[in-house]
Amino acid sequence: MQPKGLLRIYRKFCTTVTSPVGSTASTVPNWEKVVTDALDPHVQVRSDWSRRDVEETYWQPLHQLIFQAAAVHRVAFKANQVQKCTLLSIKTGGCPETCKYCSQSAAYKTDVKAEPLMQVEEVLREARLAKERGSTRFCMGAAWRGPAQVGPRQFQRVLDMVQGVRALGLEVCATLGLLNAEQAKALKEAGLTAYNHNLDTSREFYSTIISSRSFEDRLATIRHVRAAGIQVCCGGILGLGESHADRISLLQTLATMQPHPESVPVNMLVPSKGTPLESSQPIPFWDLCRMIATARILMPASMVRLSAGRISLSEAEQMICFMAGANSIFTGEKLLTTPNNDLTEDDAMFRRLGFEGKPPFVETRRIPSSAKPQISLSQ
Repeated sequence: MQPKGLLRIYRKFCTTVTSPVGSTASTVPNWEKVVTDALDPHVQVRSDWSRRDVEETYWQPLHQLIFQAAAVHRVAFKANQVQKCTLLSIKTGGCPETCKYCSQSAAYKTDVKAEPLMQVEEVLREARLAKERGSTRFCMGAAWRGPAQVGPRQFQRVLDMVQGVRALGLEVCATLGLLNAEQAKALKEAGLTAYNHNLDTSREFYSTIISSRSFEDRLATIRHVRAAGIQVCCGGILGLGESHADRISLLQTLATMQPHPESVPVNMLVPSKGTPLESSQPIPFWDLCRMIATARILMPASMVRLSAGRISLSEAEQMICFMAGANSIFTGEKLLTTPNNDLTEDDAMFRRLGFEGKPPFVETRRIPSSAKPQISLSQ
């Protein structure tokens, strides 16, 4: 952009304010509008990201990467708005899957005991409490391979939960394992807003972590969810032993979906005693920032959710994640079976940082799309 163009933008968005130490008015720029107006024509939702594109974005100098992500974020979102979500385990433990990171797998001897599916009213009680505490999205997770594992009665109970939570005026998300087309349609008819089905890691590294279902199984469930008209919530976990190349591959898979997932959770492994990954070391904080910032640039209109592992971050580190493009957190004492940040600490953080909660069902600002996907879920 030419200097004269920048000067016009600067003048357009200057505002007059009164100095707190006197009555003299001064003109200061609204920098957020300056940046947004300058970037607006250049930010598009693309699904044609090549591996080289993603690598070059990911490996930028970190200060430059975070600045770019922060600028892109402001094109689609209100920068000080962060959604509070609550995640409840409605069926804990006894899962037949072999995910090496998960304390709920029946394949490992952990401290998590198998429990029955919760009753509808129990779940609605928790949803009402979450709403009172400021959450606008309520997520429900069941330790199943999928609804086909448990039969129609228990699945119908989950459908009743979805309907009840939606009636409270909350966005409602579920993660129940593998779905077929009929099950996805039933969830949509019950009022489900979004379905979470993480890819966890790259296609190349996936079989190292999970043997009981394939990467393609996960993509098939995402296709059924999308075809039913349900929003897709799909991200990954850092700290499984993957390389930077695996993280880049995961980001490319997500960013070449058409459309992009509406939600992209970025999780850090919380090692669980008794699982094969119990001795895993935490990832460097700056690796998390690099992942969040790259996700924001590649998928500018998606919610980027700072998810599991946030409890290990200081408030300053969380602030950097928000600067890098994260705009959602999970509140409540647990994320399924892993510990989470204290609610009062989160409320205090929001006040100190000047954040406000994101209301439910508020769409992002529409960003034009360009280019055809290089990788399609139908392939």
